[in-house]
Amino acid sequence: MIVTEYELLVCLAAELNMRKSAEKLFLSQPALSQRLQTIESRWETKIFLRTQKGLLLTPEGEAIVQHAERVIERERQIQERLEAQDGIVRGTLKIACASIVAQMWLPRVLKEFISAYPDVHISVVTGWSSEIHQALVDGSAHVGIVRGNISWKSVQKPLFQDKLFLVDKEIKQLDEVLESERPFIQFQSDSNYYQVIQDYWQRNFGKMPRQAMVMDQIETCRQMAFNGIGFAILPEVTLIGASEDINKVPLIDKSGEILSRDTSLIGYEQSLALPQVKAFLEIVDKYLETHY
Repeated sequence: MIVTEYELLVCLAAELNMRKSAEKLFLSQPALSQRLQTIESRWETKIFLRTQKGLLLTPEGEAIVQHAERVIERERQIQERLEAQDGIVRGTLKIACASIVAQMWLPRVLKEFISAYPDVHISVVTGWSSEIHQALVDGSAHVGIVRGNISWKSVQKPLFQDKLFLVDKEIKQLDEVLESERPFIQFQSDSNYYQVIQDYWQRNFGKMPRQAMVMDQIETCRQMAFNGIGFAILPEVTLIGASEDINKVPLIDKSGEILSRDTSLIGYEQSLALPQVKAFLEIVDKYLETHY
């Protein structure tokens, strides 16, 4: 079997659907079916069972697909090593990024990176901090961009700090909150952001607002606040492009400090040594110098 056949098997195992797999592989369904039959003939076993609802992996198929994934990953590692030796900036840059940073900050950096290094392919996945950590551990990302205080034993590079603001169309001062009937729109995830806000509120006000709405996406909170549904506490990076009729009240602690949230880049030394990753870090540094 050649590597493209391994990729075919991995794609089929991910989609479990002939039509979708054919589209991803830029093949016709008959051609894909024929190639699968040839592969199964070589292995002298059924890798997939065809049903009305799609494909099912056989136990033998699971072992073969796992082998295919290992072969593809090994080839990727060898290719990256060769590219690192000749110092040419090409290949694929794989980034795992906190969702809100991927929405509001990362596109601006990648625009400059792509302009400077058009031969590098970009892969971006978004998620919570635990998902970003896992992407680095299993090798599906070169670098991770995470929010808040994190525990990471390898390379960690601070990027920027976001001040936190109470955002609303009506409330203009913090002390108006406890008298207001407007709902407090909160964001809850596996990060410590939700707990940071809870702790701040208890320290400074002693009790929570009268009404609360809890969302699972910070972008939902942002849109709710921007459209006047209630007030939210949002990091500064989410306020890029906010209209002038939105009040932005900084969260000042009893110590007089403005509450803020860290954004950091994390990764392993061997990944950060790749030419395309080093080039990305240089672009990040230049961007931070001119924008922060």
